[in-house]
Amino acid sequence: QVQLVESGGGLVQPGGSLRLFCAASGSIFSINRMAWYRQAPGKERELVAFIGNDGSTHYEDFVKGRFTISRNSAKDTVYLQMNSLKSEDTAVYYCNAFSAATVRDYWGQGTQVTVSS
Repeated sequence: QVQLVESGGGLVQPGGSLRLFCAASGSIFSINRMAWYRQAPGKERELVAFIGNDGSTHYEDFVKGRFTISRNSAKDTVYLQMNSLKSEDTAVYYCNAFSAATVRDYWGQGTQVTVSS
């Protein structure tokens, strides 16, 4: 089992920045990939970015050049640095961990990000 806890969300003006945190605990050795997803009101949950165990990263086009995913050396905390925020970035952001050993996705409870003037 893997437990994920997000923090760092809040209200920010357009053009501002926020940094999200995801703390993982439990069987973190089984995690192959960690990711951030988001879900805006009335929309489906969508991938934002992910980072693999080898440190490789992937970003969806709508955040490229603005968001950066990273993790600490212990691989138990993942960050999402969000710059140049837009109103359309408003959503609940969820941390995700995937384990190939158990073929399971784990999810955090989500953190609200609101971009508004």
